[in-house]
Amino acid sequence: MKCPYCYEDETKVIDSRPADDNSSIRRRRQCEKCGKRFTTYEKLETMPLMVIKKDNSREVYDRSKIEAGILHSCHKRPVSPQQIDAMIDEIENWIFNLEEKEVETSVIGEKVMEKLKDVDEVAYVRFASVYREFKDVNTFMEELGKLLKK
Repeated sequence: MKCPYCYEDETKVIDSRPADDNSSIRRRRQCEKCGKRFTTYEKLETMPLMVIKKDNSREVYDRSKIEAGILHSCHKRPVSPQQIDAMIDEIENWIFNLEEKEVETSVIGEKVMEKLKDVDEVAYVRFASVYREFKDVNTFMEELGKLLKK
């Protein structure tokens, strides 16, 4: 493993432990040359999951797209980075536990909204307004009405 600081090839593992519910291994490493420490994660390589978009095109699953949507929704909200990471991990684990080779974006979007609703209702409405493509204020008010009833 190359050191991200000095790009030296010689690094040693200081500590290894399971991460993400035993689905990966977290390794603390130290560079033999500069002495700096860094963390790496080792995951089992699987067949790529394909995502079916609204227009029926397909692309390889990309965690960063879920992360970007959640980050935008939670902007300036009292949601910690740890909560966001945990939410994304839960969603991703759920997706991969479906054991499907292809998953529709609608399935992923609904799961994201479910998790956001539990964490922050304003973030949920923000995400839903983009995801469900609210056309006007009435659609927005309908969604708020559903939240208020619960």
